[in-house]
Amino acid sequence: MSLAALLQDYGYAAVFVGAFLEGETFLIMAGFAAHRGYLDLPWVMGMAAVGGFLGDQMYFYLGRRYGLRILNRFPALKPRAAQAQALLSRYHLPLILGIRFLYGLRTVGPLAIGMSPVGWIRFFALNFIGAVAWAVLVGGAGYLFGQAMALVFDDLRRYEEALLALMALAGIVVWLYYRWRQRCASRSSPPSG
Repeated sequence: MSLAALLQDYGYAAVFVGAFLEGETFLIMAGFAAHRGYLDLPWVMGMAAVGGFLGDQMYFYLGRRYGLRILNRFPALKPRAAQAQALLSRYHLPLILGIRFLYGLRTVGPLAIGMSPVGWIRFFALNFIGAVAWAVLVGGAGYLFGQAMALVFDDLRRYEEALLALMALAGIVVWLYYRWRQRCASRSSPPSG
């Protein structure tokens, strides 16, 4: 099966799932695929906005209902949840609007906000605005990356699979690096008790 067929068959679903879970890499790749003509940019942005919005709503409601149980079950989340709570008390509105732009707080942030006194209607509205802004900015960045690569390579079609693979690899490397830093930080911090 060709790359074009895979993208056309599963591209929008992958964007939705990636955005639902935590996927800037998927969205950048989809923006690039839209530039190459495999996907439609407005649909990419729309699927990403809906996926990101629904994912953060789910994490918010999980935090509201099961927040302490989740943090006790996964103690590695506690420092990031505390960081999100501290940021929330200081930068309430900008944090809720931009939580998805803060790497490492994308999933635990809405969970922590759900544990706070922030009302669900307020979070719903601000989450919607933030999801749309995120989808447009990150999807647009992927599209612009495609334009830049078209200027660099005469025959971009020959290199597009390699570029998509490099984008995926870069996303994995960033994720692994972040996980490694988290582990190092958790080992060096004194146990709370």
